[in-house]
Amino acid sequence: MPFLLFVVTSLLLLSGCSGKSPQTKEYATLTPYSPSPKQELSYKLRNKNPVTLTIYEQYKKWVNTPYKYGGTTCYGIDCSSLVQQVYKDGFGLNIPRDTKHQAKVGTFVKKPAIKEGDLLLFKTGYSSRHSGVYLEAGNFLHTSTKHGVTISNLNNPYWREKYWQARRILNY
Repeated sequence: MPFLLFVVTSLLLLSGCSGKSPQTKEYATLTPYSPSPKQELSYKLRNKNPVTLTIYEQYKKWVNTPYKYGGTTCYGIDCSSLVQQVYKDGFGLNIPRDTKHQAKVGTFVKKPAIKEGDLLLFKTGYSSRHSGVYLEAGNFLHTSTKHGVTISNLNNPYWREKYWQARRILNY
């Protein structure tokens, strides 16, 4: 019986706190509408060509995945594995796992003729190579050691200096 009395008393005290507070003259500050990154991406994807859409879909699948040398999963992935997965899952194409062999597939494409879906290759060190997949407007999908899976731009001074070649793998 004392327990029941305790419960009833507690409920009465708590219900006293739930009443309406007196009206004040303060008004909520309205903040301007700002779309979420996913909404922004969805807006940008309208009317895109199918290749670009497929690459963006792959980006959405892998975004937030950190860089891991030799990694092949959502717990960590390196650049050549990401590129391999984009072509396999997005386009049903099997390409080599490492950048050395990726640089030999498809056909060479001059930089001004790069199209959506082309494989991009960079020389980032004496014997180091990096790969990504071209999106549009200078943007490409890749994984960086600092940001993980991300989209960067070829006009960025770093990438412009490290650019090596493009390969056309998709026949469209």
